[in-house]
Amino acid sequence: VFSDEEIPLDASSKKLRVSCFACMPVFASVLSLRNTQEEEPPDPQLMRLDNMLIAEGVAGPEKGGGAGAAASASAAAAAGPPGQPDNAIEHSDYRAKLAQIRQIYHQELEKYEQACNEFTTHVMNLLREQSRTRPITPKEIERMVQIIHKKFSSIQMQLKQSTCEAVMILRSRFLDARRKRRNFSKQASEILNEYFYSHLSNPYPSEEAKEELARKCGITVSQVSNWFGNKRIRYKKNIGKAQEEANLYAAKKAAAAFAGASPYSMGGASQGTPTPMMSPAPPGGPQDMAGYSMGINGSDYGSQPYNDGSMGYDPMHQVKFT
Repeated sequence: VFSDEEIPLDASSKKLRVSCFACMPVFASVLSLRNTQEEEPPDPQLMRLDNMLIAEGVAGPEKGGGAGAAASASAAAAAGPPGQPDNAIEHSDYRAKLAQIRQIYHQELEKYEQACNEFTTHVMNLLREQSRTRPITPKEIERMVQIIHKKFSSIQMQLKQSTCEAVMILRSRFLDARRKRRNFSKQASEILNEYFYSHLSNPYPSEEAKEELARKCGITVSQVSNWFGNKRIRYKKNIGKAQEEANLYAAKKAAAAFAGASPYSMGGASQGTPTPMMSPAPPGGPQDMAGYSMGINGSDYGSQPYNDGSMGYDPMHQVKFT
């Protein structure tokens, strides 16, 4: 460093002072042209993050993210069988959460771009100022801008990584949760259980009956088939509890018949007219229990079919409870 007495006042002495400055070698090493001028390929990890954000509707060519991709992604939340109004709620919740993530992402990305541009502008002004003491080519300035952007890319990658993680958590909460098993509504369970215990001797509904049950319950035919398959398995495993449940539904049918909900009258029973109520455990001898045997030892249902005609009721008769 020169003292004030040694510094001339003319312009040449000022340039000499700058060139002899102690930090000049450091500036020269930073501002010098690099030997490797080949353009580096883009980061593959950053490309994967960009593709994922575009696919999820967070990023896109237009401002505010890919609206089309967001609509496609959020529409999946509403997919599902009819009769489940919670799908619409999940659909709106998913879109709201996704819009919030998209808004935060673009706000942070805008801050990142602003900071990067400000720093780049500052360095470019510094290079133009330094060009007064030594020649600086446009390639050197371009190279320095690339170095700055590469340094800032780590911040950009961290931002995109955290955004992708937030989207994945959102998907696991809303979209993937709809694939899990859901209980039917109380009304649908009542209809299915009523049919099952009304046809306990042969709990295998026909395709027409399955379609009718699916229409009443607001579910698919495949779900009806799965329900009956699972119900038969549970019935075999726990006969005692199933008999209690059968008694409950029989009592409900008796109450409905007593209240006049059934087309049959209870008074006809005293005259020998059959009633629509089927008791799962009739108070008769062992021969009466044969129609209710479900084959605990692994035999098929209906190995000893119960004669529905003897009871005088229509197997397809359905009673709606109020």
